[in-house]
Formats: sequence, C-alpha cells, structure tokens
Amino acid sequence: MQRPLLYTYRRCPYAMRARMALLQAGIEFDAHEISLRDKPAAMLELSPKGTVPVMLLPDGRVIDESLDIMRWALEASDEGGWWQRAQAASCRVLVDINDGPFKQLLDRYKYPERHPSGEGQAFHRAEAVKCLLIALDHALGRQAFLGGDEPCAADIAIFPFVRQFRAVDEAWFDAQGFHALQRWLRGWLESELFERCMKKPAKAPAANPP
Repeated sequence: MQRPLLYTYRRCPYAMRARMALLQAGIEFDAHEISLRDKPAAMLELSPKGTVPVMLLPDGRVIDESLDIMRWALEASDEGGWWQRAQAASCRVLVDINDGPFKQLLDRYKYPERHPSGEGQAFHRAEAVKCLLIALDHALGRQAFLGGDEPCAADIAIFPFVRQFRAVDEAWFDAQGFHALQRWLRGWLESELFERCMKKPAKAPAANPP
C-alpha cells in the first residue's frame, strides 16, 4: 500500500473535515465509503470503536480521530499556514466548543426523538445558537475566516457541523440575522474544496461478505 487508506462516510461531519484537510494538503489517499449498518470488518480491526474517519497509513499506523488526521495532513507541510493559523487561542476555543457542547446540542436538535427530555427541539436550537453560532457570527464579522483574512484548519473543522445545523431547517437558518456566518457558510458550500470532498468514493467491502 502506497497511499493512506481512509474509511469514511460521506455525510459524517467528522469524516468530512478529515477529507477536506487531506485534499487541501494535496495528499493522495484511497477513500472507502462505509455503510453504518454494515461496517467493514477490516475497519473494526483497525479501530474497534467503529466510528469514522479511520485512516491506515502506509507504515501501518492508524489514526482514528478526525482532528488528528487533520493535524497529520496539514502540519507536516504547512506552506499555506492552514494549521498554524488554527492554533490561535480564539480558534482553538471555537473548535473545542464545536466538538463539545455544540455537537451535543446539535444532536438533540437534529434527532429529538433520540433524546427525550422536558426540553423540545426549539430549546436545543436556541441553546446551540447561544453556545457557538453567535460567537462565530461575531468573529466572522471582523474577518473573512476564523483565522484571519485567509482560511485555516479551524474553518474546515467547524464548517461541516454548521452545515449540518442549517440542514435541519434551512428556511429558519437563512431567515436569521447571522449575515457574516451565512456568508462564510455559503462560501464553503460553493468552494471547490467542498465539491471535491463530496465526490462519492468507492464503497468498502461489506463487513460479512458472502
């Protein structure tokens, strides 16, 4: 094997940001699209937790956390400064919020039936807005990207989750006053990097082939 092998799922935001980082870094890789209902045995052997992305490197090392894949891809050859700019304290805080409390609220907003509680879907939506989206809109009102005038790893680390949030109720999201955030999101949705990221890869073998 000469190229990294990436087990991925096209719509998973964690896998999405890993693919975008690899593409931005110009790293050629083999992407295997998995079925969440029939995960490949080979992937589970590499990472028993069974979540994507999982990347097998040519030297046999396994990386099964999306931010670690991003770091591996962008840090080694960071001529464009994508990883360096993302190390600013403001970016690191936003990524931590995104991956922690915002993701929890996003899951409850997107799948309210899976998280029965006294609070309804609208509550979790409002809490998610307060948790992260207001801060993102303010940051992007001052500069084009989260790391400044040029994009960085923090942008592609957070973008797939904001995209997923909007997809729950696009009309509602688009009617809000998050003008800077909406501009930023639209820019990523229309970018060549995202278009390449969303091309369908080959499907990995079934977990239990006949």
